[in-house]
Amino acid sequence: MELKRVVVTGLGALTPIGNTIDTYWEALISGKSGCAPITYFDTEHFKTKFACELKNFNATDFFDRKEARKMDRFAQYAMVASDEAIIDAKLDLDAINKLRVGVIWGAGIGGIETFQNEVMNFANGNGTPRFNPFFIPKMIADIAPGNISIKHGFMGPNYTTVSACASSANAIFDALNLIRLGHCDVIVTGGSEATVNQSGMGGFNAMHALSTRNESPETASRPFDGTRDGFVLGEGAGALVLEDYDHAKARGAKIYAELIGGGLSSDAYHMTAPHPDGIGVIAVMKNCLENARIRPEDVDAINTHGTSTPLGDVAELKAISEVFGAHAKNININSTKSMTGHLLGAAGAIEAIAAILSIEHGIVPPTINHVTPDENIDPELNLTLNKAQKRDVKVAMSNTFGFGGHNACVVFKKLD
Repeated sequence: MELKRVVVTGLGALTPIGNTIDTYWEALISGKSGCAPITYFDTEHFKTKFACELKNFNATDFFDRKEARKMDRFAQYAMVASDEAIIDAKLDLDAINKLRVGVIWGAGIGGIETFQNEVMNFANGNGTPRFNPFFIPKMIADIAPGNISIKHGFMGPNYTTVSACASSANAIFDALNLIRLGHCDVIVTGGSEATVNQSGMGGFNAMHALSTRNESPETASRPFDGTRDGFVLGEGAGALVLEDYDHAKARGAKIYAELIGGGLSSDAYHMTAPHPDGIGVIAVMKNCLENARIRPEDVDAINTHGTSTPLGDVAELKAISEVFGAHAKNININSTKSMTGHLLGAAGAIEAIAAILSIEHGIVPPTINHVTPDENIDPELNLTLNKAQKRDVKVAMSNTFGFGGHNACVVFKKLD
């Protein structure tokens, strides 16, 4: 069957470096770090005392107090970012067929803070099970798309993808396929996460996954740098409105870019470590290229998973060299996690947005905080170090990989 073309008509972002699409993009291009000492709780006894928190976010600016108390922060973030994307897309909610509008959302963990607080309250009590009546609906990962659909009356497919840090890229790929196959006209997709809390920080610290550069938080996330020592935890949300091209064209929508393909794979190797030979990462990028029906030499930019971990960064770059061959040296490779930190299940969404805006504006955001070369990284690769680089980006790819060996990749193209 002939597949529908899928385009991006709306964007929304709530990130540690900007609470709107415009402020997010401006911060990306200027190379701004979103990392700072944690303000949400006392970090005295924690190995890592910093994170990429949202700045100046107040739930009551968007919800009344009663409504805000019914949602975990990850769900609040989802609502705010998706609202921005829906407004940006200029969807006429009274005219569209809401039976053909879906919401597919990514969250690697969901309401972990709600779970933490309810259990702590129970443990500190007298043993009587007094739990918040909204405990379960606040905690479950699928409540975010549920709330979005309830607010706007979207009655198409509605669910959450959970594949660790690949969750929102997975959601974007699912949304692509449903529109391609003609099941939907419009899908609101993306992801959100809110894990900057005691259990989130403590759990990742116990795994030795986080940077402990407490003396210089703003330089702690340093992908590809020879002194990198772990990732920096971030929080927030990213949202995209994906639409059938003919549907978008008929209503005169602004089109940012075309979503031309995606890929999925599994490392099938280790709970948390990447395959040393990058087999799963090689597979996901090849799958993505094949799905998009493009050649390796068509790709101009890749926003890597690039978490700033010693093993992961090297494995991903070796995989890129394997897939793209000699053309790898012509690609602008970057990691926006150097600025935002790692948003876990929301990473794929905000990084896909960065790739889309690279196409829109003809500029690739930098990989900041690079000082010391890594002898294990090919020095001829263009890692877009420390400063944004102007480029006519026609095709941009975004990689995301998650604990459990989950790999997802999506690719966007300037509209012909």
